[in-house]
Amino acid sequence: MAERASVFDSAGDFDVAGFAPKTPKPKQSEAAADAVRAVSEASSFRSREPVAAKAVEVPRREPRRYRTGRNVQLNVKVRAETLDAFHAIADAEGWVLGETLERAVAALRREIDSRDGAP
Repeated sequence: MAERASVFDSAGDFDVAGFAPKTPKPKQSEAAADAVRAVSEASSFRSREPVAAKAVEVPRREPRRYRTGRNVQLNVKVRAETLDAFHAIADAEGWVLGETLERAVAALRREIDSRDGAP
């Protein structure tokens, strides 16, 4: 065949009576889902479903609200031990967190200056 068939040709031999909408599949029952879960667990299949985390009571710190004039935020990722030590120092000395950071930076600056200026 040298030429393509035209879409607009109405030969009349095309019957659409055989076409019908698909019937929706029945939803999977809970019993079938439990059976699949049992078989997959027996076969050591690793599920991708999230595992519910065990409720671990984490002690919450009291909120710290002070008016100090410090208005620039600093977000830093640290280890849990470092954060706990930072808060412990602030609590022991009665300092707000901003003051604790300022004192830590000043102490580090003194240490660096004494190291660089040492004979």
